[in-house]
Amino acid sequence: MSTTENAIASAEAHSAHNYHPLPVVVATADGAWMTDVEGRRYLDMLAGYSALNFGHGNRRLLDAARAQLERVTLTSRAFHHDRFAEFCTRLAELCGMEMVLPMNTGAEAVETAVKTARKWGYRVKGVPDGMAKIIVAADNFHGRTTTVISFSTDPEARADFGPYTPGFEIVPYGDLTAMREAMTENTVAVLLEPIQGEAGVLVPPPGYLAGVRELTRERDVLFIADEIQSGLGRTGKTFACEHEGVVPDMYLLGKALGGGVVPVSAVVSSAAVLGVYRPGEHGSTFGGNPLACAVALEVIAMLETGEYQQRAAELGDHLHRELGLLVGGGAVRAVRGRGLWAGVDIEPALGTGREISERLMERRVLVKDTHGSTIRIAPPLVIGKEDLDWGLEQLREVLRG
Repeated sequence: MSTTENAIASAEAHSAHNYHPLPVVVATADGAWMTDVEGRRYLDMLAGYSALNFGHGNRRLLDAARAQLERVTLTSRAFHHDRFAEFCTRLAELCGMEMVLPMNTGAEAVETAVKTARKWGYRVKGVPDGMAKIIVAADNFHGRTTTVISFSTDPEARADFGPYTPGFEIVPYGDLTAMREAMTENTVAVLLEPIQGEAGVLVPPPGYLAGVRELTRERDVLFIADEIQSGLGRTGKTFACEHEGVVPDMYLLGKALGGGVVPVSAVVSSAAVLGVYRPGEHGSTFGGNPLACAVALEVIAMLETGEYQQRAAELGDHLHRELGLLVGGGAVRAVRGRGLWAGVDIEPALGTGREISERLMERRVLVKDTHGSTIRIAPPLVIGKEDLDWGLEQLREVLRG
């Protein structure tokens, strides 16, 4: 067997089958390119689901990590450390908020948001104990913990993992009327992705997010925006909510916040919301650790210039123009997205999303499929225009057969 086949066979034998990765074994990576164990180079058009917005091996982020590695990497939250205050302050400023509760993974941030919204509902809004409800959207993806899958509508994510956590109302994504009808005096929050990534990069109807913001203000309900994939530059703005001029009550951040170097997530909100916590009520040994803070501070500094947001907007316009030309020719049914993020619905007769992804892999381009015949395209924001065009040409060749 080849080196690739040996590595995959070993992984299959000794790891749980929770993913179905493409049959490529990456050994090194730089910028928007990855090299496998056989020495073959691939253009990364997924960027770790936006965790690698700034590319593989970004010098600034690696230098920040190396410098911190020589100092201190973990104190636990039992003690203060000298990077924590600056991280919380700078991230709050970037978000236009007041307080930060750092965690590690995106799912942890969502779990923290659920706990926060319920506690706020009981202590501030006055909802009777145990009665808090959170409204979510169908076809959401917020993680894979037991509570999070309890409000998933994806059978693959839910099956055989019950009993499920109660307290959630599911309404169609983009339907303000359904959301309004679902709200009661016990509703404490609306939790939404401003763009649904796993569902196929679904952009809500114009005015939807603004309508959610208005409705939640009217009903004294928290608007929680899960910007774990959509935030931090991906859509051409710092946050996807900005495309409608909306500021939620709470941002959930992750993925790109750690720069593809370390897992970093955060819940960012006002003092009125995150101030409901008292010592001992929530925590994480690694949340807000010195190494994570050092890398995230460099990510924040990079975003503060607006350079990456502008690059995503400009290259994103180009990406969507080129993809739009494929629609209606018998190969592509629809294209959706914002910035350097697109969901492409392939004509099912040409193949499933998995099959299209495998054919692109053979042409040295890496993307990922989602439901049915949809593929997702989300290259690092540092990708060069020539590389992006080359990747799109490979897609055109695959679609030509």
